[in-house]
Amino acid sequence: MSEQAKLCIRKLPALLIVGLTVISQGCNTHTSKSKATKAPEDNRFTKTILSNDLNEPMELAVAGNGSVYFIERSGKLYHYDPGTQATKVVYTFPVLPDTKEGFGNGLLGVTLDPGFEKNHYIYFYYTPNKLPAAQQVSRFTLEGKDSLIAASEKVLLTIPLELEVSAHTGGSLDWDREGNLFISTGDNTVPFASNGYAPIDQIPGRITFDAERSAGNTNDLRGKILRIHPEPDGSYTVPAGNLFAKGTAGTRPEIYTMGCRNPYRMSVDTATGIVYWGEVGPDAGQDGDQGPRGYDEINQAQKPGNYGWPFVVGDNKVYPHYDFATKKIGEPFKADAPENNSPANTGLKVLPPAQKAMIWYPYDSSAVFPQLGNGGRCAMAGPVFHYNEATATPTGLPQWYDNALFIYDWMRNWVYAVRLDEQHNFKSMEPFMKTNGDFRRPVDMAIGKGGDLYVLEYGSVYGIDNDDARLVRISYNGGNRAPVAAITTVDTAGTAPLKVNFSSKNSYDFDEGQALTYEWQFGDETAASTEANPVHTYAKNGVYKATLKITDPEGASSQHSLTIRVGNTVPVVTVSTTGNSTFYFDNTPLPYTVTVADQEDPSISIERLMIGLHYIPRSKTKATLGHQLITTVPAHPGKVLMESSDCKACHQIDKTSVGPAFTQVAKRYEKDPKAPAYLAAKIIKGGGGVWGEHSMAAHPQLSTDDASQIVRYILTLAAPQAGGSLPASGSIALKDHLGKEKYGSYALAATYTDGGGNATPLTGNGLLLLRSLRVQGEDADSVHNIDRSAQLLGAIHNKSFFIFRNIDLKGIHKVTYYYSSLNRDATLEIHTGSVDGPVISRLDYKATGDWEKFKEITVPVKDPGGKNDLYFVFSKAQQPDQHLFTLDWMEFKP
Repeated sequence: MSEQAKLCIRKLPALLIVGLTVISQGCNTHTSKSKATKAPEDNRFTKTILSNDLNEPMELAVAGNGSVYFIERSGKLYHYDPGTQATKVVYTFPVLPDTKEGFGNGLLGVTLDPGFEKNHYIYFYYTPNKLPAAQQVSRFTLEGKDSLIAASEKVLLTIPLELEVSAHTGGSLDWDREGNLFISTGDNTVPFASNGYAPIDQIPGRITFDAERSAGNTNDLRGKILRIHPEPDGSYTVPAGNLFAKGTAGTRPEIYTMGCRNPYRMSVDTATGIVYWGEVGPDAGQDGDQGPRGYDEINQAQKPGNYGWPFVVGDNKVYPHYDFATKKIGEPFKADAPENNSPANTGLKVLPPAQKAMIWYPYDSSAVFPQLGNGGRCAMAGPVFHYNEATATPTGLPQWYDNALFIYDWMRNWVYAVRLDEQHNFKSMEPFMKTNGDFRRPVDMAIGKGGDLYVLEYGSVYGIDNDDARLVRISYNGGNRAPVAAITTVDTAGTAPLKVNFSSKNSYDFDEGQALTYEWQFGDETAASTEANPVHTYAKNGVYKATLKITDPEGASSQHSLTIRVGNTVPVVTVSTTGNSTFYFDNTPLPYTVTVADQEDPSISIERLMIGLHYIPRSKTKATLGHQLITTVPAHPGKVLMESSDCKACHQIDKTSVGPAFTQVAKRYEKDPKAPAYLAAKIIKGGGGVWGEHSMAAHPQLSTDDASQIVRYILTLAAPQAGGSLPASGSIALKDHLGKEKYGSYALAATYTDGGGNATPLTGNGLLLLRSLRVQGEDADSVHNIDRSAQLLGAIHNKSFFIFRNIDLKGIHKVTYYYSSLNRDATLEIHTGSVDGPVISRLDYKATGDWEKFKEITVPVKDPGGKNDLYFVFSKAQQPDQHLFTLDWMEFKP
């Protein structure tokens, strides 16, 4: 794979290298000639967790009876029995342990023999725990469903390797319908010294930094997809038609495709024999002197070929010759006839023509495939689904996906169905389960005989034992679907007797028009209710679980539970200021007071009061927070950005995984004044060498502002914040807005957790939001007879108006408008309360002469006291009275 995933190492370093094993549906796949015409709805698919809490799952294989065999990199082989719905460890392989030199190896691939039901053969790609190190393809025999005979091992193929970090090990196994076994292997090359470009370092003694010796070598099995034919005695023969004919000097006949960096997932379409794989690409975030930026690839081999690494990437973007000793840039390689002149090359000098990727995409958004988004990359490909009417089950994939190639990305958590034309070339793609997939880093997929889709999910963070690592089955429901129960109530806490108004209004049924039945259990030993929206009174203090079950006429049902706490009320937390409660001012501190009222606590405990100040850039708030009611404390904006990126794939808050813990980073840089700018640039550009040999992925899709916010959040983790991080009252200097991010908002947030009363502790929240004095027109709360774009307000006519709500004008004496008007002089008034309310400001403006010519104009405004809804009303008594004004922004001034 690669060194991605990182805030990060953008991909699991090579180790998660395993492929797609697709259950063969027979040599003659039957495909119905009729085509489904309507895409299935996402909500017709359901995910069932078959096995949970796995430790670095790698690959799976599904037998014809629905048994699932899957592996963990640490050496465990599991069997999931669909009859008992139980998972059992079948065998633990003694694999090479993780060390600095051997990280990423282990038990990597598994597949079942096409004749498994009769011969019980199962094949593995793994790294035995012995030296010299090598990858090994071995066949074993199973006794029954879940007993592996260790002594039955037959070693088919051994692939020597040099041990080093992020070895790009490949490891995927699959079959064609002729009984040929395909094996993907990585280039076993250190990428970190290449700055994310081609690793073609020919300096003596640095052989592991040169992929020309492996992927670009016709006489080496690494960086390839191999094709062999296993024989009954445990040996293999080489079928005719591979890339190099037997006996060709300087070549290995097993090679089917070469020029692969890390073919992380590989799959063979049994109907056509076409090979698909996801190629985990290099990490450069931008094009540079050393060559093109990095791309991940979805590759297709309709026949044997050279796919170009390390001489080309993507759609044959070529790298130049580069002398790592002198740092001199040479001529570009030739895609049609790459020359391998490395001293470490033992094969042909002139290689077959490089083949273009079918799909390729960088960290940033792709102009060719924009639907794939941006962020970290870890491409995987396969399987191809063929609808078989004879074996299809009601829960299998529908005919809509007939002949679709499934591709997925470990980092981006998406799955796409790729459509091919009659020549099997790329035609289009569509997202699969985009709205409710909830994929937890898919690491392998396989399709069962009846069409059910099985997915191994690696879990949230690379290199650790994730709680959300799991085996799931995705099933389709083309018929009746269960209704979805949802309880709604505002009465979740209070003192006895507590009257609760329950509602089922947010419940729904996908199959509309059915008569539903309701069953409420209130958790307090009282009788159930069959009303849709019952009212129930809890007579005694305690904690109760109310449950709603909804059933449709066919008996399908679902239920939802909600906890009701009786004997305690939510604390009331108030954050107030003696200054302006809507806007902040330059060079003016914020005086504030936080008060707490709680009916059950005899005294307020300051240790339970948490107060913090955050600055939120306008790019994340859209300047709307200042007039919205917010009832929860906002997270640090950098934390929000970090959690929505790929950072957590390789970093944890306080534990080391592939990358350092964020607390380690914070402590290293907490006293370095240059750290914020340095770390923000590093997040965008990528790099390595500070925390070991693993490289951090580039994030060119992040703006400098967003990267800076992530850094600011990380640096707050240097020391744990104690309770009441700010005092209950005081004055705070507001400095974070000074500079280029000056138009954001400040959030002074407070939370108080009470003592629990006669139930359980409850937390109350208080918030004071202060916005910039400059307000963008498009951020108005409401508009009437006005067009609102992403940048301004336009198409404003006579009697048009817009509203900003809950505005405090304390200390405000003027307002400046930045506007344009083609040829209409008119009037703009600010009214309070309504369009006919008192006028507190009037602007009689003159046309600017061109819609593109904006100017500023300032007029007085009167403070009516308190907070008011401000109505900005336009008027022009004479005709023409249309298209009067365009507003970019306005600014309130002291």
